Amino acid sequence: MKGIFAYLNHQVPRTRKEIFETLVKGLQRLEYRGYDSAGIAVDGKTKETSGINGKTICLIKKRGKVKALDEELHKKDSLDLEEELCTHFGIAHTRWATHGEPSALNSHPHRSDDDNEFVVIHNGIITNYKELKSYLITKGYAFESETDTEVIPKLIKYIYDNREFDSISFSTLVERVIHQLEGAFALVFKSRHFPGEAVVARRGSPLLIGVRSEHELSTEHIPYMLSKLNHLFLSLAFSKHCFFPMTHSAIIEHTNKVLYLEDDDIAVVRGGKLSIHRMNRQAGEDPVRAIQTLKLELQQIMKGNFDSFMQKEIFEQPESVVNTMRGRICFDSNTVVLGGLKDHLKEIKRCRRLIVIGCGTSFHAAVATRQILEELTELPVMVELASDFLDRNTPVFRDDVSFFISQSGETADTLMALRYCKDRGALTVGITNTVGSSICRETDCGVHINAGPEIGVASTKAYTSQFVALTMFGLMMSEDRLSLQKRRLEIINSLRELPDLIKKVLSLDEKIKIIAEELYQQRSLLVMGRGFNYATCLEGALKIKEITYMHSEGILAGELKHGPLALIDKHMPVIMIIMKDACYTKCQNALQQVTARSGRPIILCCQDDTEVTMNAYRTIELPRTVDCLQGILSVIPLQLLSFHLAVLRGYDVDCPRNLAKSVTVE
Repeated sequence: MKGIFAYLNHQVPRTRKEIFETLVKGLQRLEYRGYDSAGIAVDGKTKETSGINGKTICLIKKRGKVKALDEELHKKDSLDLEEELCTHFGIAHTRWATHGEPSALNSHPHRSDDDNEFVVIHNGIITNYKELKSYLITKGYAFESETDTEVIPKLIKYIYDNREFDSISFSTLVERVIHQLEGAFALVFKSRHFPGEAVVARRGSPLLIGVRSEHELSTEHIPYMLSKLNHLFLSLAFSKHCFFPMTHSAIIEHTNKVLYLEDDDIAVVRGGKLSIHRMNRQAGEDPVRAIQTLKLELQQIMKGNFDSFMQKEIFEQPESVVNTMRGRICFDSNTVVLGGLKDHLKEIKRCRRLIVIGCGTSFHAAVATRQILEELTELPVMVELASDFLDRNTPVFRDDVSFFISQSGETADTLMALRYCKDRGALTVGITNTVGSSICRETDCGVHINAGPEIGVASTKAYTSQFVALTMFGLMMSEDRLSLQKRRLEIINSLRELPDLIKKVLSLDEKIKIIAEELYQQRSLLVMGRGFNYATCLEGALKIKEITYMHSEGILAGELKHGPLALIDKHMPVIMIIMKDACYTKCQNALQQVTARSGRPIILCCQDDTEVTMNAYRTIELPRTVDCLQGILSVIPLQLLSFHLAVLRGYDVDCPRNLAKSVTVE
């Protein structure tokens, strides 16, 4: 996941060293998102080149971690770190390679020419970059990187060189560039021609603006006005500081006042004034843009006493599931109310099917709850991978209700599936962990899972909170079904006990670490189960793949005879999930097939299940809960196992190679 962070100080003296530190710290707050190189652009010395007066723009780019970039910054003898800059705009970026291998040359910021007249940082993907590049080459522009992004600064220079009048504004140039771009992007522009001025734009990729001022802002709700160019714009006078990050974690130490950019917004900061105008005005668009106050605390995103964010987030699950339920379940009256859905409940109850869409871990949360949703809603439930859903041109109807699950709320495939369903008239429901995200804003209604900041790339607490949120939806839907009241009461009582049961599972950490010490040198690992625990197999195998780089496969135990059984021998590690539910006897049959072929199964089972443990090589005994929630307890040992395996194999648990926290490209 590429990370964007930019900082503008207006009429506030800052040394170049302080600016560097602000930019570097902003990037470090984004490190968890996954990246392979980093770079920044700041003002350099004042000189005159090719008729351009003003400060040069200095680019510093480095492959590897932000720490390597920080060390490189302090080696720059040509830059006076103690020079004080009253107004300055600096941009910074971490890159996750999509076009071209990781290298300093392919890193951002990208430049228009050798004089760095225009520089840009970009998150997303430009799908028509080949056509633009070919055209610009015919016009004499030379390219130095393999990236799609480089066409953007070259294109803005081409438009600037061929401008019809000298007084053209920076925002007009950017708007003309954006009209030529296809794909998804969050862009930040800096130019020698417009010193101290920032222009940012987004389409399909997240970007927010943070404002810090010594004085109280004049308003928190800013109305749009229609300009002569049929553009909507807002204007906010501010002073002191303006930040342009991708996510709250990069900004919270500076300010809690943020404004979320929408698709086709262009924001300009010039002379202490922020203005935003819309390229395309939508019918029925809310004429007010609100500056929001973040409630996130800095200490929430710090590791505390844990060795990694992933470990911290695994151990936060007793609290995170409580936060998901807080204010929504009344255990005294056995009622469940999801405030974000209650106004649409009648419409949802009239629908003919539910479509639940996600990617990766979010998809597994949908698989985990499909069975209980079908039982409680008595509706057919389709569970879809977002990318496959779009590839098939799936029929969607006006009486469908479609759920979109995403921890970040910015997952590109899920977001496109949302727009696909919305265009076809279906009611859209978001299940996200990020207030103000694209899915949060574009769905008709939704549920915030309230799991708290999740920094580790491998999702853990978001999965269990998504699981709980979807289960609560089923409980809300079935409140007036007399035949289901006994079942509802069983689930609600189990939800009450869930946080304490999770704590009991977490107490098995040392035992799981011992098992990891036996397995960490293996090349492959199978995870088997069925029924309510099949999703646990998929999610556990994904966690192992993500952070240990071991091959791991989640297998439906009912399919064992149809191919996977060929893999079983005394050398193949097999984890089996066998719980006392409707599939208990069937899972025991699978266990017999494994042990008959010299397999040495590690079994997750209920406490005091002597029948299963006598056939196990190792056991992890878990407290028992209602069948539809058992998957929350059984996934936690696999989260811990993957964590310990990765540590033993010497890998970075929070930043696995080649992966990103939020996937904002297809």
